[in-house]
Amino acid sequence: MEYLVTMTTHVPDGTAPEAVDAIRAREAAHSSELAAQGHLLRLWRPPLQPGEWRTLGLFAADDDAQLEEVLASMPLRVWRTDEVTPLSPHPSDPAGTSP
Repeated sequence: MEYLVTMTTHVPDGTAPEAVDAIRAREAAHSSELAAQGHLLRLWRPPLQPGEWRTLGLFAADDDAQLEEVLASMPLRVWRTDEVTPLSPHPSDPAGTSP
């Protein structure tokens, strides 16, 4: 099954820039691992306002519980809220691309 996830990050006031850089580096490395495992299919960064961190992600998981495990494993989850939209096959999907 595929899921569209809107991930919004809120860095706590007073967080040291070095801490932000470190967690972002861990997030990037872990995202690469999730992509290699087939769980993270695509990421988009929409236009943002100053100080806003928002990413759209296309994820694959067997079910809602597995998706939650995947999202919970991401380092930025400690500062992030996720809005999940389950996607279902559509009659006009190209052949072979349905989950």
